Amino acid sequence: MELKSIKDVKNVQSFGVNDALKLFGAVVFILLTMWYVSNLSSGLLSQNLLIVAAIFGGYMAMNIGANDVANNVGPAVGSQAITIFGAVIIAGIFEAAGALIAGGDVVGTIKNGIIDPSLIKDTNTFIWIMMAALLSAAIWLNLATAFGAPVSTTHAVVGGVAGAGIAAAGFSVVAWGKMGEIVFSWVISPFLGGIIAAGFLLFIKKTIIYKRNRRESAKKIVPLMIAIMTWSFGTYIILKGAKQIIHVGFFTASLVSIFLAIIAFFTSRSAIIKMADKLQSSRESVNKLFNIPLIFSAALLSFAHGANDVANAIGPLAGIYDALTTGVVSAKATIPLWVMGVGAVGIVVGLSLYGPKLIKTVGSEITELDQIRAFCVAMSAALTVIIASQLGLPVSSTHIAVGAVFGVGFLREYLMKDRAKGVEQDIRQIKLDEEMDKLEEYKHSLESFGKLKKVDPLLVKNLMAKINEEKSVIKNIYEGEIAMSKVEKKAIKAVKKHELVKRSALKMILAAWLITVPAAGLLSAVFYFMIRGMLLP
Repeated sequence: MELKSIKDVKNVQSFGVNDALKLFGAVVFILLTMWYVSNLSSGLLSQNLLIVAAIFGGYMAMNIGANDVANNVGPAVGSQAITIFGAVIIAGIFEAAGALIAGGDVVGTIKNGIIDPSLIKDTNTFIWIMMAALLSAAIWLNLATAFGAPVSTTHAVVGGVAGAGIAAAGFSVVAWGKMGEIVFSWVISPFLGGIIAAGFLLFIKKTIIYKRNRRESAKKIVPLMIAIMTWSFGTYIILKGAKQIIHVGFFTASLVSIFLAIIAFFTSRSAIIKMADKLQSSRESVNKLFNIPLIFSAALLSFAHGANDVANAIGPLAGIYDALTTGVVSAKATIPLWVMGVGAVGIVVGLSLYGPKLIKTVGSEITELDQIRAFCVAMSAALTVIIASQLGLPVSSTHIAVGAVFGVGFLREYLMKDRAKGVEQDIRQIKLDEEMDKLEEYKHSLESFGKLKKVDPLLVKNLMAKINEEKSVIKNIYEGEIAMSKVEKKAIKAVKKHELVKRSALKMILAAWLITVPAAGLLSAVFYFMIRGMLLP
């Protein structure tokens, strides 16, 4: 799909049957959550409070599924390597598997240590803070999804915790150093993701796409790219996705992944050669070689996301449950299976009902993606997290993935400008050929006159003048001074101005990123006072 075919202003549609079914599905999930938690907490004194907290947690999980998961599967869908239905199935299975298998037994009750628990007066205050944070983050994600803006759920939770914490205990409760790191990550995440994705795309273009025999080049380069993908995703999964199952350092994870990469290289090489022999030496054919790696990357990214980001939904809920059952505020809380289940199922429900909208946004409404470009985005997502974790930077997976998509798009625009230079050079060559033909014609006429016994001096003078004039024009063409017609100027200008990145999407997403923490914080502060006002005797 070409970018020019996408309307900047989306059509507003009335509430229809599909919307009603989606709402019904979401309500059914919330009601089932209420019923399930009420049965589990029948002997708990604060049963109603826990049920309300579980509703907030389930609502938050649905919004994570609707908004955040799109970053993992959107590029694969946009490149048509997989359908939206297939993406939802794959992401749903691996998100849930990541949460339930590698989500861990213990979670931080206060995300990223953003507030000091020692300054919180009592367990009731802590519970109100966590409930306000959950609700505000969920509502902000819901609004962002409605507007089609992929935002960081981690930043939404951080903003919610900080806002409610400030409302409860003042500005001193916030660890402003941590906040500074998070703000820094807003900048570094998308830029790092964009640069890495653009670098991979440029490498593939120079080693495959720009080669005369693309098919033979692909036989050599694609297995290498699969090996690099295996190493990066292996390291990423071991360090981030499976850290609750096995805890190893970067060096060990890297060595294990190198071994896996070597196996992947030799096993994929023969398969790629067989596939390539059946294809034409065209870009479209080379794209097909990246289909299966893209599907694997979507599954692995979803697994790692489920293992890590489910804590955004169930971390505060686990903290509330721990505070209600123990009567104390803990920095770490054990995650009961039912809490993890609410988070995992909620993410899958939100993805299934409302995820396709953001999947389309990331996959096709920022810039046009084919399989090669989508592969570069997936590679960037894994490598950027690895680099950032080694540098100690708290990056956002959402910002990385979206930044990678923009990086690919802006590289294409940059290369388009080079194409504009090529158009100008073609026009210059045409004019040069025309002037050279005239010069040869005048020289031939002058030689013909020279062979005659009687030569008209005036004709010779005119011919010499025309020859000198053509030499001057040719010199100007070589030196870059060339007179072009309006049509030619418009042709070059049109190529230079051809935008391959949707500017309206860029502005909307940047605006959403900038206001996520303050917006979630303000909402959370308001909800804290509301909850406290309702629950105080």
